[in-house]
Amino acid sequence: MLSSDAQFAARYVENCRILVPENGLKWRALRPSPTEFDFTKTDWLFDFAVKYSLQMRGHTLVWHLSLPRWFSETLNSRNAERHLVHHIESVAGRYAGKVHSWDVVNEAIEVPDGRPDGLRKSPWLEFLGEEYIDLSFRVAAQADPEALRVYNDYGLQYDTSSHAAKRHAALRLLERLQAKGTPIQAFGIQSHLRASETRFNAEKLRQFLRDIASMGLKILITELDVSDQGLPADIEQRDRLVADAYREYLDVVLDEPAVIAVLTWGLSDRYTWLSEFKPREDGLPVRPLPLDENLERKPAWWAIAQAFDNAPLR
Repeated sequence: MLSSDAQFAARYVENCRILVPENGLKWRALRPSPTEFDFTKTDWLFDFAVKYSLQMRGHTLVWHLSLPRWFSETLNSRNAERHLVHHIESVAGRYAGKVHSWDVVNEAIEVPDGRPDGLRKSPWLEFLGEEYIDLSFRVAAQADPEALRVYNDYGLQYDTSSHAAKRHAALRLLERLQAKGTPIQAFGIQSHLRASETRFNAEKLRQFLRDIASMGLKILITELDVSDQGLPADIEQRDRLVADAYREYLDVVLDEPAVIAVLTWGLSDRYTWLSEFKPREDGLPVRPLPLDENLERKPAWWAIAQAFDNAPLR
């Protein structure tokens, strides 16, 4: 997007101070074979960030998805640790000193999988057990001591039984990691919101944030967007409801001093994963982001700006 759309790139530099690749730093993008890395596109992104004085986030070193085809044919319980360590050392090491923060482990919790510890039944868990999480953070700390080390997950913000269970599992995971001395420094809350969702409890979210902060961890809002699924077709009404969701959420999270960054998952409706993964039933283009498809500011942009203006000084 940034390399092929000059107008979008200009808007990005105008509006943003930090850059995170959606997919470019994931295994599938970087690993054409078990022995090779292709850093061509990510090197370009790091150069772009330097050119325009943007900070850079790393996403993500360890995930159960976006794995290359050779992964399932190559990795097993005997060699998984070697491959994991090599990957983290190679990727985090290449960009050491240039990264604001790394999502070291992404989405390791999946309560419906039925494990008592709430962990996802992923290939990493199958091959290495829960210790893969601790191992990943320790290797990342060695490879790039300067980058903030983050655990990142979704489905945490609403007053529903599934989100409550995930919040509980996340806090227990953080407790276990800290008891081991795992060098985790921050918690990432993806924050994929739904404008049609009414089950938002500000005090329960505040308490969750306080619980994380009480462990001495920083908090990042890492993938913020607002789906307009289920909203009326009228653009003015839709945009107002999306903006309200941004404002309501940010008014809560920005009150917590441990929250140090907010990143939207995309900037313009011209480019959003929600077009493919959460399209509207009426077929109309989705409008989840601060800028519209013509790169003009929407009510969501102003809602975010107002939330920042009203936030306590850090």
